[in-house]
Amino acid sequence: MRLAIPVADGRLSLHFGHCESFALIDVDPATKTILKEEALTAPPHEPGLLPRWLAEKGATVIIAGGMGQRAQGLFAEQGIAVIVGAPAEAPQDLAKAYLAGTLKTGSNVCDH
Repeated sequence: MRLAIPVADGRLSLHFGHCESFALIDVDPATKTILKEEALTAPPHEPGLLPRWLAEKGATVIIAGGMGQRAQGLFAEQGIAVIVGAPAEAPQDLAKAYLAGTLKTGSNVCDH
């Protein structure tokens, strides 16, 4: 399983489409461990690009602060599960909480 987390200033970016980079974190859900991490510079903002780009990178889950309905649908079309309302924390902490089943999500901070 590969988690994609939009990052700005070392923490989850609340607006995924305008992040600096993506943390791609390979995890083993059976053992609840992080296997590998990499940071990729986000491509230039272009509607509809990120779902395709992240699918090409092998992402299966995106953890976001906020995401509009249209973007969520585009990720679903690429087979990427979407989790919204995540707090602005370090990607590794979010990945560990996701694996442990303790990731606390709030409201979707994106309204478009």
